[in-house]
Amino acid sequence: MNQTIGSICVALLLMVVGWRLPSIKGRQLLFLAASYLLYAYWGIGFLLILIGSSLMNFACGSVLRRKVTAPRLWFGVVLNLLPLAFYKYLPPVLLELGLAGSWQYDLIMPIGMSFWTFQGLSYLFDIYYEEETDPSLLEFCLYMAFWPTVISGPVCRLPRMLPQFRQLSPFNWDDVSTGSLRIIQGVMMKFVLAHILGSGWKPGEGIAAGFDQIKGGWGGVDVWFLGIGYGFQLFFDFAGYSLMVIGAARIFGIRLQENFDRPFLSTTPSIFWTRWHMSLSFWIRDYVYNPLAAAGRRYSWWPHVVLVISMTLFGLWHGARWTYIVYGVYHGLLLVGHRLGQQVKRQFPVRLPRSLGAFLSWGTTFLLLAVGFIFFRANDLTQAWTMLSAVITPAAYGHFAMPRSFYLLVSTAAVGYFVATTGHSLLLSWRARYRKAVSERREPTEGQWPAPVTNFTMLIGAILDFFTERLWWWFAPAVSIVAFFAGLVIYTREAVIAVTPFIYTLF
Repeated sequence: MNQTIGSICVALLLMVVGWRLPSIKGRQLLFLAASYLLYAYWGIGFLLILIGSSLMNFACGSVLRRKVTAPRLWFGVVLNLLPLAFYKYLPPVLLELGLAGSWQYDLIMPIGMSFWTFQGLSYLFDIYYEEETDPSLLEFCLYMAFWPTVISGPVCRLPRMLPQFRQLSPFNWDDVSTGSLRIIQGVMMKFVLAHILGSGWKPGEGIAAGFDQIKGGWGGVDVWFLGIGYGFQLFFDFAGYSLMVIGAARIFGIRLQENFDRPFLSTTPSIFWTRWHMSLSFWIRDYVYNPLAAAGRRYSWWPHVVLVISMTLFGLWHGARWTYIVYGVYHGLLLVGHRLGQQVKRQFPVRLPRSLGAFLSWGTTFLLLAVGFIFFRANDLTQAWTMLSAVITPAAYGHFAMPRSFYLLVSTAAVGYFVATTGHSLLLSWRARYRKAVSERREPTEGQWPAPVTNFTMLIGAILDFFTERLWWWFAPAVSIVAFFAGLVIYTREAVIAVTPFIYTLF
């Protein structure tokens, strides 16, 4: 344990020193050393595989850049997918066929492999589509192993990261404040909200217990609450982790892509997939859907087929399980159904009050998403069908298998999310009004209040602006909290495959 803490401290020290170096290459070297040091804790073998993948992709990119051809691209794609298939998909497939041996239990996929493999693939695709990417070997290795994203994303793109690696970001209190706020939000979502939803206030009251109580069966209300509850648990877990990662990178002047944007406020399935796991959904859109759709654009039905193929790939990316595949197919069909519905609506318009139409669209989308989360979380397809059969069986709505506290817990999480999201948007608008008022005034004299506060909203905006601009006052406590939980995760890492503190490390 002492050795682990020492490694973390050394890695963070390397980051801080690199941050202040006047040499860009020196900074990149120390950032890479810190990233490798932190990743090596999960296993030297894992680190060697990551380095091997980085060198292989850089070499394939160099060959492809000299002469851009489809065979060279596909050769690099296959070299990326073979290791991923070996570690991630071969063991469950052999187990399903009854051909797995004892070696299967010793075969562990390197943590984050799905994420950094897709980053390597995006580099090759960008070269093929003639994007301007000319990284050095050092820069490319840093892109593949950058410590905030290497474990569970977000999936980064080299054209976005490379300019940031090549510039010396000056020390900026705004970056520190914004990054600290993201870390605090992420810690609350990941380690408090997601944990409470997953395990409940008491044993047997959480989402995990609800999906595992197979003998007692489920009522219709139970299934709806489990689908909705698991959706929020997954969101708090992964969006919270993403916020922590984005915040940590922001402190050092690196701006990562947002990964979630109020997904449960989506009024259509299409909007949902522009707000949920955005780095992966946009990756599939750009490198799978768009090329395939363009290849058969002569046929009006072909984009619908490609939608189902793309979403099936999204489900399969999570693992070789039928539940994930059905989850992807289900969402592909939802997207196709939404497109067909839009076409029918244009031909036969239905006039409803705008607010009522938006509410009905949101409610329908929200319930359809809950059904999808049942597929995603169920232990197998048999359980998924059993649970969904309760949804369409009227008599099942008289059976309640879960304790009352479970329904209260999920309801509180859902209502709290919508209240907090609405309140956050409102506060941001008040702060924007305050900042606009400040910018429109002449420079205030010393000791004078910097903006008019003639009404309540301006006052709240001024207070919010003051504290968010000076969040670096809270930086030390935030780091202490993150360090404590990071130590807790590392201390229990032996159980990472069976019961992981980070859901998305399983993928």
